[in-house]
Amino acid sequence: MDLKIIKEKTALVVIDLQKGIVGRPCFPHSAEEVVNNASKLAAAFRKNQMPVFLVRVTPSADFKDRLSPIADQEMSGGGQFLPDWAEIVPQMGPAESDFLVTKRQWGAFYGTELDLQMRRRGIDTIILCGISTSIGVESTARFAYEYGYNQIFAEDAMAAGDAAEHRNSAEKIFPRMGLVRSTEDILAALQS
Repeated sequence: MDLKIIKEKTALVVIDLQKGIVGRPCFPHSAEEVVNNASKLAAAFRKNQMPVFLVRVTPSADFKDRLSPIADQEMSGGGQFLPDWAEIVPQMGPAESDFLVTKRQWGAFYGTELDLQMRRRGIDTIILCGISTSIGVESTARFAYEYGYNQIFAEDAMAAGDAAEHRNSAEKIFPRMGLVRSTEDILAALQS
């Protein structure tokens, strides 16, 4: 299927490319590759005057919003964070035209104004990328699907803590919710 992007109705949503997360090992694409590809997408969106939403995750100062239900595997991050932990990596900006969204949970829609800001701008399609494929990106994608957004997943502009987790999302989950494409495919569609 040819990729067609309606520029006036499409936004880029970048998940958790922040200093505290990009420094962790990720697979099958390195954090450097993910940031490089995401920054290419962001540059193309800015050039075309299309919205870029940079999403970051950070707990409140008292950590009261941290989820801790009973689980077989506890999520890390229950204590100390470096002061710059939630800062977007410099390669991503933010540019003056970007929207910065701070989330407290996995998904970028829950408890934020992301949906409101996109609907006010007539956005019906999102291009999604970031770290971690199977957590922040997938949680955001599931909400976006339920809200009726068209989705394009930049497979090589996302990664997870484990290659199998990434593959499961990219090969089994995302094709049910949208289109999975490479950064180059998306950039080519933006130029046509």
